[in-house]
Amino acid sequence: MDMPVAEPTLYIIKAIGILDHDANRIIAKYYDEHFPTVKEQKAFEKNLYNKTHRQNAEIIMFEGLTCVYRSNVDLYFFVVGSAQENELILTSVLNAFYDSISQMLRKNVEKRTLLDNLDGVFLALDEICDGGIILETDSSAVCQRVALKSDDIPLGEQTVAQVLQSAKEQIKWSLLK
Repeated sequence: MDMPVAEPTLYIIKAIGILDHDANRIIAKYYDEHFPTVKEQKAFEKNLYNKTHRQNAEIIMFEGLTCVYRSNVDLYFFVVGSAQENELILTSVLNAFYDSISQMLRKNVEKRTLLDNLDGVFLALDEICDGGIILETDSSAVCQRVALKSDDIPLGEQTVAQVLQSAKEQIKWSLLK
């Protein structure tokens, strides 16, 4: 039996998101109507988390979709595509998303730090994928476009919180050396 071949399309990504260790949504963007309501989206996220949080794999076929995921200290990153989608492409998007966040957060990828820098995370997500179309998979290019590093802002233009955060990080890195 011949299987029909799907037409090639630029709309590769169905969803990108980050969940915490309790399967609560931190960030989720859905790019098509596969899950039209927030209730269905959260149910999918919870089922995906329950299926993957104890697995060692990185790719799973779940509910007729190809899901690639990656876990870190207390966060679970996921990218979802159609069942016919190339897993390598989805993995490159996942790696770009994770690596750009890691660079922006100076390799301190955990829930609290992520929530403190949520605006930059959303910008990075928008630089990587727009409407389901992959725009960029190079994490350093994404970080350059987001340009959220406080080191790049002149001291006179930084807020007091940014100056204190920068000082804390410099002290932390000098103690770790």
